[in-house]
Amino acid sequence: MTEELPPAALPTLYIFLDEGGNFDFSKRGSKYFTLTCVSLYRPFKLHTDLDTYKYNLIEHRIAPRIAMEYFHCADDNRYVRGKVFSMLATSVPHQVVDSVIVEKSKTGPALQPPERFYPKMLGYLLRYAVERAAHGVGEVVVITDSLPVAKKRKAIEKAVKTVLANMLPASVPYRVMHHSSRAHYGLQIADYFNWSIFRKWEHGDANSYTEVASQIRSEFDIFRSGVRHYY
Repeated sequence: MTEELPPAALPTLYIFLDEGGNFDFSKRGSKYFTLTCVSLYRPFKLHTDLDTYKYNLIEHRIAPRIAMEYFHCADDNRYVRGKVFSMLATSVPHQVVDSVIVEKSKTGPALQPPERFYPKMLGYLLRYAVERAAHGVGEVVVITDSLPVAKKRKAIEKAVKTVLANMLPASVPYRVMHHSSRAHYGLQIADYFNWSIFRKWEHGDANSYTEVASQIRSEFDIFRSGVRHYY
């Protein structure tokens, strides 16, 4: 018989991360880069609904991909995408999504290498998310998609730990974890929100964004002053 763990005295805050755009800073690359996080507490009630919907798609043979292994906004067909956004709009709490928007043409050459650029922007993003939850939290767990490049992974972990150490009370522990998005609905939810934000900025398409606007707490245009940043 498995012994049940006692409930934590304070809730754990889970922060799921996703990104949009690319690291190509030439004219061939995307105009914007977006970095988005979704801050959630258990129980993750939407996970059960998404799981049920996934198996409905499989059983009715209308999945966007043959195996329907997971939800991925850019690849899901319009029917599935619309249904998932509707589920997000009704089941995800309001004001839990934060995003940093980077107009890449304003990024100086010294900041463009991914191992410098990504941690810097991630630091800005986490400040927005964590400052709203620094009190009344038992632990903070930051989860990103699996990162195959060790150099990038180490840089991200350093950025996350630096921000959290500076912002959280000393009594609040924190962890950084890298999971496959295929295995975690939290990352798939972050992917959907980030896709809607990226589409709004990159293509001027705010249809999906409008549907989930009440869940989005902040969009910070990091270079909004128009000044080119070289740091």
